Amino acid sequence: MNNRAAVRTLAATTAALLALGGAAACSSGGPAGADPQRVDVVAAFYPLQFITERIGGDAVRVTNLVKPGAEPHDLELTPSQVGEVSQAEVVVYLKGFQPALDEAVQQNAADRSFDVATVEPLRDAAAGGHQHEGEEGEEAEETAALGGKDPHFWLDPTRLATVADQLADRLGKADPDRAADFTSRAEALHADLAKLDTEYATGLKTCQRQEIVTSHTAFGYLAERYGLEQVGITGLTPESEPSPQRLAEVAEEAREHKTTTIFFETLVSPKIAETIAAEVGAKTAVLDPIEGLTEDGGSADYLSVMRTNLQALRTALGCS
Repeated sequence: MNNRAAVRTLAATTAALLALGGAAACSSGGPAGADPQRVDVVAAFYPLQFITERIGGDAVRVTNLVKPGAEPHDLELTPSQVGEVSQAEVVVYLKGFQPALDEAVQQNAADRSFDVATVEPLRDAAAGGHQHEGEEGEEAEETAALGGKDPHFWLDPTRLATVADQLADRLGKADPDRAADFTSRAEALHADLAKLDTEYATGLKTCQRQEIVTSHTAFGYLAERYGLEQVGITGLTPESEPSPQRLAEVAEEAREHKTTTIFFETLVSPKIAETIAAEVGAKTAVLDPIEGLTEDGGSADYLSVMRTNLQALRTALGCS
């Protein structure tokens, strides 16, 4: 029995116990370990699924733990998903972003995990832009779990490219015979992300405004990369409720900067953004943090959503 087969046998036994009799997996990709010709990878949420599929091609089978339309911050694992984590040959995740997955990895897949936060340091959650000083409840808990860091690194294409390069090496260790293929596809992805970075830098170079008002403080990396300033209504947790004081502060800053657009996102309610927009006489538009795709996302992927975001930003900021 070769090493990969041995790992599969041990993992399958563990998963069977964890799933109380080997309950069939019900996520988008089917049961992990089903295809011995491909590397079974569990991805914590969509951007990690995207880069894994682009790098792995037909040599990997990727299971995303977050269904389309669901908020990845809120992930709670079912027994069958714990089984998938246990069976996976590689688990690609961001430590601190989804505590339930952190626990499952620690207990069942510590030696087969790839924590993308170890590739490149995350930025401080409070770095750059205008953000609220106080945090309470879930917001404070999430920030503490991440060590006070902002997890949304994928909104800077250059950072995502760096993570993708390292992921190719990790997949190559799981399947050495295809390591060269993984490296080649990672280089192609890196080129696509570099092109996207150039489009952003060019498209946002000359604008009437630099401030973006967002419902969720997810765009710090994007703002830092392209010389923008983020004004977040809520913090890192998109469903946290801002205080009346915070709403008044954001409205004041929006007026000060003559903001024409208040951005909301696809996976949470737009009501707070609409409230601010009505208060200051602005309109609303979508700026997608790409934590996950919507159920009706169709053929959309990370690259196409990022380009849609760019057009929304150019319109809102009066770019020429």
